[in-house]
Amino acid sequence: MLGGGDVYPWRQSLHHAVGFVTAGIIASFVQLVSGKPARFELAPETLIGSLGGVMLGLTAGPAILMRNAWRGMRIEARPPFWFLLSLMVAGVWSLFSGAIVLGILISV
Repeated sequence: MLGGGDVYPWRQSLHHAVGFVTAGIIASFVQLVSGKPARFELAPETLIGSLGGVMLGLTAGPAILMRNAWRGMRIEARPPFWFLLSLMVAGVWSLFSGAIVLGILISV
């Protein structure tokens, strides 16, 4: 193979899918339990609450980012450029988080 490419080209798509699905499930669960959508805000009073908020942001981040980007484009009339930039960031984020989730699932 030229350039030393990946033997399994579908692996990257699988990581993207697992990352987006994990983020969506966690963000939806938070909304189901709390009645409010997940956000990138930290206002906990304990160390455990702080760590939980960081973990929530790390795992549900792509879904939160895309929800905010969609809202910004539709409601606040932001230019489509910002939506596309958010889409790229969320895509890379979900690629890495999907790789981590799959690594954890495979090792268990």
